[in-house]
This record gives sequence, C-alpha cells and structure tokens, in this order.
Amino acid sequence: MSDHSEAIAVEHVGGTTVSFLYVWVALLVMTGIEVFLAYEQLPTLIMLTALMGLSVIKAALIIAYFMHLKFEKFSLFLTLFPMLVLCILLMMIFMPDSIRSLLMRAQ
Repeated sequence: MSDHSEAIAVEHVGGTTVSFLYVWVALLVMTGIEVFLAYEQLPTLIMLTALMGLSVIKAALIIAYFMHLKFEKFSLFLTLFPMLVLCILLMMIFMPDSIRSLLMRAQ
C-alpha cells in the first residue's frame, strides 16, 4: 500500500472580498439611479425600459456573484439561462398591459 501522507492542495475558486465590494457598490449606484428615475418626469416607455434594463443587470450581478453562479460549472448556467429568457419574455409580453392601464385611467 502506498502512503498518502502528502497533503493534496485543493484550490477554492471564488470571488474575493474586493470583487464583492465592487459589485455591491455597483448595485448601490444602480439602485440610486432607479430611485432618481422614479422621481423624474420621463415618458413612461423610456422610464420603464430603463428601469427594466437596470433590473436585469442587477439581477445578473446578484446571480453571478452573491449566488456564486459565476464560479459554477457551465452546465448549471445552461439550466438557469432559459428561465431568465422566459422571465424577460413574459415581462415584455405584459408590458403593453401596464401602458394600457395608464391610458384607461379617468382623466
């Protein structure tokens, strides 16, 4: 029998504290932009498009870094990515209803 007295070095793949801090600051800045846009008097379609775009970017950052999917195998990404596409498509399908409801309000 062979002696396994040598320690096998296992490298942990993951983010560093600095990278998580950068992501957190980026999320904080994007949230500030969303709050700012909510108080601005922009056309509804532009505001909703900007808010949805920022929300998708924020969700991607949260999934990638804080849920550690950036450091997972590619096959796990391929199982979750279709659901992201489905959610985005559903939001785009129901977006006209939100605009239609604004037009139906009593003026």
